[in-house]
Amino acid sequence: MTADELLQLAHSLNARCEAYAMVTVVRVAAPTSAYVGAQAIVTRDGQLTGWIGGGCATHVAIAAAVAAIASGEPKLVRIANDGDGEEAGVERHPMACASNGTIELFIQPCSPRSGLCVIGSTPAADEARFLANRLGIRLAATPEQVPVVLIATQGEGDADALAAALASPAPHVLMIASRRKAEKLREAMRMRGIGDAQLARLQAPAGPDAGAKTPAEIALVAMTGVLAALRGQVAAGEPEGAVNVQAMGTPPAPGDATEEPAGIFINPVCGVPVSRANAMHVERCAGEPYYFCCDGCWQTFRQNPEKYAAIRRASRVKDDR
Repeated sequence: MTADELLQLAHSLNARCEAYAMVTVVRVAAPTSAYVGAQAIVTRDGQLTGWIGGGCATHVAIAAAVAAIASGEPKLVRIANDGDGEEAGVERHPMACASNGTIELFIQPCSPRSGLCVIGSTPAADEARFLANRLGIRLAATPEQVPVVLIATQGEGDADALAAALASPAPHVLMIASRRKAEKLREAMRMRGIGDAQLARLQAPAGPDAGAKTPAEIALVAMTGVLAALRGQVAAGEPEGAVNVQAMGTPPAPGDATEEPAGIFINPVCGVPVSRANAMHVERCAGEPYYFCCDGCWQTFRQNPEKYAAIRRASRVKDDR
């Protein structure tokens, strides 16, 4: 894929407000098939488009990119077996390929958090727009191409604003309203023919109960809900007011998470993350699929699958503690 085609893909993902990461090879040491300047795009589900090297490096890059998308933070990744010590700011992974070369990658996540539409002309709406600008969140005039809509009408055309937001494809519709008022608006929407599937996207109140009184305080609480949605900490359709504030803190470091990233499988033979979608081999043991990025690990697993199944079970139990 050419650089122009990658840029076109990035533009398309931006237009659809889909998160992705741009992965760029910044340094190599032979032997390796990668080259400086090679690039690829990795989407949230672990799909890679482009070229950044062979299978072993690719699977590490996918896992690192998925983690970067989740955290929203760029990172430097070094894939090598050179025995160099730890280096601040560099995430290290072993090179599983027999070539034993070195690849360094820069991973830049591009998050859909850049899209927010605030509906309303109230003081709280103005404060919300101000906070969005301070947070670097791009404001859109209409809800048609953003992942989150915040309704801050506060009695000024509430029903019409909510109907317009629910008619848009935005997966998250947040509203500054009390639970009692929100329930009345839900009934009004049903009277307009809006079904429960669409209403499930509504989160009201927009943020946690923090006793906010002034327009600035109300907007701050609402933007907490917006940030949670943009960070992926609140799923579309969660119960109203459900904001996982604890989860909005510093994301866990690689290896500390209690769950594998979506679309990623940790190879129990070498410990390398493997993309489930792009695995070279898939082997089943006790009904569970195991994914491998190279022939060596696959053959090793097949020689003693029970051993490595036990290693995987033990690792997951340890992570769950």
